[in-house]
Amino acid sequence: MRPFLRSTVLPSLGAIAVLAAVGRAVRRIGGDDPVEDRAVRALQSTFGHGPDDGDRGVPVEPPEARELLDRLTHPLSWYSGVPQTIANGAFWCGATWWLTRDRRSAVAPGAALAIETACFVASAALVGRPRPRGVWRPEQPHATASFPSGHTAAAVAFHTTLADLLDRHGVRGARALGPVLRYAIPAGIAFSRIYRGQHHISDTVAGAVLGRWSAGVVRRRLL
Repeated sequence: MRPFLRSTVLPSLGAIAVLAAVGRAVRRIGGDDPVEDRAVRALQSTFGHGPDDGDRGVPVEPPEARELLDRLTHPLSWYSGVPQTIANGAFWCGATWWLTRDRRSAVAPGAALAIETACFVASAALVGRPRPRGVWRPEQPHATASFPSGHTAAAVAFHTTLADLLDRHGVRGARALGPVLRYAIPAGIAFSRIYRGQHHISDTVAGAVLGRWSAGVVRRRLL
């Protein structure tokens, strides 16, 4: 129990405290409508979206008529959703056990998500940052606060841990697949959350840092 407290619980409490302090500072400096959101609104406008798009009776084109960026970001945002992430974690825990019979490896994806989720929920509640204003948002956001981005944090923690598992077990093609898991997929998800009006840019940066830290805890503790 004491090693677990020292290696996981106490560092997690520290991570929550740091995230809460940073989030409150970011909110105090930038306010609830920070300058960073201007770039998001400009990008959305470039692709024909305004804050009232799809609201107040304004007609919305069917999905197939949307711009390419809309069609790319929708599945990425969906893939990073809570039910999908839970299902992914459960699947890869089971698949890793079936392939390796290594208990530490098998629990690693779930452990990374558990650590990330605990830190995200606690820090978001302490910061209480609202979602971006005056942006196009085709999906309703979750009830949690905006800082940090839980979807981004989960994507980074989960996919980084999968890459670590490939390295640990010497899977063929790990060198090629590793960067896709560590960087490409999480970056795509972070961008989709920004572009679709769910998060401020700084939310996803904090989420990425939290995700990397969570994966690092699991790597040191289990892998």
